[in-house]
Amino acid sequence: MPHYAVGHKIPDSDSICSAIALSYLKTTLGEETVPARLGELSPETLFILDKFGFEQPILKTSYLGESLYIVDHSERTQGPDDLDDATLLGIIDHHKLGDITNSTPLEIWVRPVGCTNTIIKMMYDFHEVEIPKNIGAMMCAILSDTVIFKSPTCTTADIKCVEALAEIAGIENPTDLGMEMFKVKSAVVGTPVRDLVLRDFKDFNMNGNLVGIGQLEVIDLAIFDDMKADLEADIAKLKAEGNRHTVMLLLTDIMKEGSELLIVSDNDNLTQTAFGKATTDGKVWLDGVLSRKKQVVPPLQDAFA
Repeated sequence: MPHYAVGHKIPDSDSICSAIALSYLKTTLGEETVPARLGELSPETLFILDKFGFEQPILKTSYLGESLYIVDHSERTQGPDDLDDATLLGIIDHHKLGDITNSTPLEIWVRPVGCTNTIIKMMYDFHEVEIPKNIGAMMCAILSDTVIFKSPTCTTADIKCVEALAEIAGIENPTDLGMEMFKVKSAVVGTPVRDLVLRDFKDFNMNGNLVGIGQLEVIDLAIFDDMKADLEADIAKLKAEGNRHTVMLLLTDIMKEGSELLIVSDNDNLTQTAFGKATTDGKVWLDGVLSRKKQVVPPLQDAFA
């Protein structure tokens, strides 16, 4: 009976590539492991899988009686709903420690780097397992999560891993590939509004308050001009549907290196408290903010504390 490797609900490229890369590593080490996913894939992730010749990991939402590794998060709100009925074997992640606990010792790899795949590259090196050319797809996840090295979460380790993985994958210029990926991300015209809001969306438990934060990273915010009102209306619906205290949507311009934050909240002063900037008509520009993990979640947690 195989184990599984699975990331968070509404999976991004890091979550999916981590599940694939960890499964190959564990299977090579004699521990049969299958990559899985909790939701549908984004256009960027599909682009990566197609480029490197991977099928989509299996869609598996129940893990009752199964054994699994969690990748790219450690939050109960983001993992399988029946996690307590499964056997958790380990957590590999680059976010803050969440609220997933266990009654037995776990394999834990948590590092303050820009991407979970950077950590998994370290695991390959630790176990002296050769990385196949197609597993070089890890490089794309690192480029995505670090916003092609622009994110404040990016570390020297992330850059070195991309360089090494690019050589393995035969990619001469990974930065060009990163821009190609972000162009895929930026092709939002014609996509249903709810699909956009949930494309990269995570729920967080902040001192007993459910806070949902989505992010759309594009190369030019002007593409949202004709749909911003619809996005604002939909995050309001999402807040009501999920009984959330707050829903935020970051519209991130990777070229201008900042984000426009759309927000619907029970606290009208939340952005002032968290970021020192008040909203105007439910919107505020946050200069230099590219990372939800490092620049948005921590000050919000402080505000709720």
